[in-house]
Amino acid sequence: MEKRAFIKSYGCQMNVYDATRMADQLRAEGYAIVEEAEGADLVLLNTCHIREKAAEKVYSELGRLKNARGASGERTLIGVAGCVAQAEGEEIIRRQPRVDFVVGPQAYHRLPALIKGAEAGQKPVDTDFPAEDKFNHLAQPTRRAITARGVTAFLTVQEGCDKFCAFCVVPYTRGAEVSRPVAEIVAEAERLVEAGVREITLLGQNVNAYHGADGRGGHASLADLVGRLAGIEALARIRFTTSHPNDMGEDLIAAHRDEAKLMPYLHLPVQAGSDTVLKAMNRKHRAADYVALIAKIRAARPDLALSGDFIVGFPGETDADFEATMAIVREVGYAAAYSFKYSPRPGTPAAGREDQVEEAVKAERLQRLQALLLDQQRDFNRACVGRRLPVLIEKAGRREGQWVGRSPYLQPVHIPADAGGIGDIVEVDISAAEGNSLFGTAVEGHARPSRSRAA
Repeated sequence: MEKRAFIKSYGCQMNVYDATRMADQLRAEGYAIVEEAEGADLVLLNTCHIREKAAEKVYSELGRLKNARGASGERTLIGVAGCVAQAEGEEIIRRQPRVDFVVGPQAYHRLPALIKGAEAGQKPVDTDFPAEDKFNHLAQPTRRAITARGVTAFLTVQEGCDKFCAFCVVPYTRGAEVSRPVAEIVAEAERLVEAGVREITLLGQNVNAYHGADGRGGHASLADLVGRLAGIEALARIRFTTSHPNDMGEDLIAAHRDEAKLMPYLHLPVQAGSDTVLKAMNRKHRAADYVALIAKIRAARPDLALSGDFIVGFPGETDADFEATMAIVREVGYAAAYSFKYSPRPGTPAAGREDQVEEAVKAERLQRLQALLLDQQRDFNRACVGRRLPVLIEKAGRREGQWVGRSPYLQPVHIPADAGGIGDIVEVDISAAEGNSLFGTAVEGHARPSRSRAA
């Protein structure tokens, strides 16, 4: 009987990418990837450690899995991967003895050996930062597996971070900044496109610090990499996330101006609007620097939509500091954003500060900030009504006779399924904005079919 594996991923887009690569590795070992934990022979939780709630969700899930068994009745193997695994290691097994193995995000290419060790009752823990490049040791996905995932894909190009923001565990769980070689990324992108992918999002903890080997004895910037990928004919769209303001170079700004395949949507976190808080966060930029940078980017690409990250209630944040964050949001204007209450992460400099902000204060500030950000998102969506936007059709909608795709600004767009098909880019006249979504009608004769459909 074929063994079955279930992977549950928490947190960021890079975890989603890692989950797909782990699935490829498990398929090569004879596992079928299933959609539910019940009846699975192996359950792998791919974890996030950015916030306390994310970590606690993992232990809650482990509690629910303690009596899990596979379809044959045998005891289900349980593994914990990702950033909680890296941060807590053997503590996970001490806290939840039902766990059979633990693997950090830089070592998941060793999954087959870890599973064998677990089957032998060893309870292995691998949280090394191996000298070998994990990407060179991972099984390649089959064309069928890529096609089944859809017409958009994530592609990790850079991992780790050297910024050491005072609130962040990434440098400790993902390690120092490492960039994959250009040729390796282009080859992976070509495999994705050959299997029907039309849009690729380049991933990195600090993606615009990318400096991969260019194959000619030098290093390529993210702008150089975007240019190389844009040369893949059937690749229609390129995005990247997550960026740091200090690494937004002139060539990348120019790429937003000059490269049509690079979508006019930029996720560029500022985290706070107060210089006092930014200094305490070790962000190494001022609020005015960020605002000036945004102005420069918008001058290069006037139709650019911005997304950002915000933390409220960082230790020592005063009412005036918070109002400075509200002010920068009003000044910049965001199409979308992620906002959170500060969550102390063990081992980070901010966690040990004595001037922690009370939870009730953090909650009130977050509510006010999110209300402002939601208003801005709604205003941006409403401003799209009456426009004609190219929409990449991704899947069938919930309603019969409906397609759902994405605009260049990442908004879900719902259209009647009387034009184009999955993988096509159709011009859509936007007629309504409801919630986070847009609605419209495809313009007859204005579809750019995918290569497979055009053939």
